Amino acid sequence: MSNARFGFVIHPIDARRDVARKYPIAKLLPTRVVEWLIKGKSPMVLSHATGIRSITGVEAEGWFVGCPLTPRQLLTLPQEFVWKRIVDTCLLAADAGARIVGLGAFTSVVGDGGITVAKHVPVAVTTGNSYTVATAVEGALRAAELVGLTPAECTAAVVGATGSIGRTCAAILGRQVARLELVGRDTSSLRQVRKELADASSAELVVATGVEEGLQNADIVVTVTSAVDAVIHPRWLKRGCVVCDVARPRDVSRKVVKERQDVLVIEGGVVEVPGEPDFGFDFGFPPRTAYACMSETMMLALEGRYESFTLGRHVSVEQVDETQRLAARHGFKLAGFRSFEKPVTDEQIERVRRLAGRPA
Repeated sequence: MSNARFGFVIHPIDARRDVARKYPIAKLLPTRVVEWLIKGKSPMVLSHATGIRSITGVEAEGWFVGCPLTPRQLLTLPQEFVWKRIVDTCLLAADAGARIVGLGAFTSVVGDGGITVAKHVPVAVTTGNSYTVATAVEGALRAAELVGLTPAECTAAVVGATGSIGRTCAAILGRQVARLELVGRDTSSLRQVRKELADASSAELVVATGVEEGLQNADIVVTVTSAVDAVIHPRWLKRGCVVCDVARPRDVSRKVVKERQDVLVIEGGVVEVPGEPDFGFDFGFPPRTAYACMSETMMLALEGRYESFTLGRHVSVEQVDETQRLAARHGFKLAGFRSFEKPVTDEQIERVRRLAGRPA
């Protein structure tokens, strides 16, 4: 039996730091100069991933392909230019043998969430957002338990609840917590979301049009706005709370990590990949682990579902539930947390628990 085959698009997050992994001189250059230099570069195959083995026995191999644009470039350069660069990167993965390609980080955010890209490549495309949502909610609930909270007794908040992904996060959280704050800018839209979620939710649903107002009683926060700048600031957060930031660009100000040692900020879950995976590339993760969006691409390949699974701005509860089913079937599971590109340590979790006055 031939291996399942996938591709995954990555790009530099920090121009100087990430580009310097391949071109050390980049550390010595201003960021704008590095961006100008990489803008003219072609996509490249960065590594060949092997050793991914489902608990069903199916194996997968993949190719990590680099799109040489930073988040700022992806969000500000002309859309046609950005789309072409992403399409060219996907075509490189397809030429290597991939039958489905995942769009990583900001390549899944720009434009229409992969729809246009998928129309211009001969293989399936997914953003990985379904499993990202699944692990974000699962990660937020598990992190809450680790800092001494009982989710079923908690108040949770979804910031950006009127957006498609926010609405999905709210629908899932509404099955898990006692009270759910739906936070957004438009009262009528929030009330509509509350009405749509009411029947399936066991939580008390309330609406808030101000972020500060919506967070003041929240023990668990999932934030998924499309804001360009940070919308969550240190003084607004409840002591001992957990914040899961799914948004790109980030919703949580870096000041929260610096000023609020009694709050845990995570980016969603780190996923343990089944088998003995060798990605051939250092993502700064512990061995055998990957982002959820990467894992969605891998599990679809292992399942032989070479279809464009998660595209556009909408992620349904059914898609999220399906990725959790596929994860269980193939042996993917939540393995840890990250915060601002760094692993969350046991010491950080224990500090939040202690400063919140919860017993060990």
